[in-house]
Amino acid sequence: MSLKKDQRIVYSTDPGWQAVCEKCLEPQNRCTCETDKKVTGNQEAHLRLERKGRGGKTVTTVANLKGDLKPLQRELQKFCGTGGTLKNGVIEIQGDFRDKIRQYLEEKGYATKSIGG
Repeated sequence: MSLKKDQRIVYSTDPGWQAVCEKCLEPQNRCTCETDKKVTGNQEAHLRLERKGRGGKTVTTVANLKGDLKPLQRELQKFCGTGGTLKNGVIEIQGDFRDKIRQYLEEKGYATKSIGG
């Protein structure tokens, strides 16, 4: 059964029926609206630009976050159109993308803070 934006189920006798999120119209067990809020919580992402020990290459690091960071790392790589990695709980994105990453993280509900120059 598919619902349109202006429809919602009030009551159902269908034994296979599942509650549906009103925002994304996905079943409650697959809804990403609420899980995004739970993951971000009151976390503050620390953005830093690093060059030392990298052969002169610039890397933007995102630190001070908890939880499963691999999906966020992949999203940031795709958003910035560049490579990156996850090392010791710190997301590293190749290049200087502090402003772009800040914008993306704030849209996702994270607080951000620039560390260093």
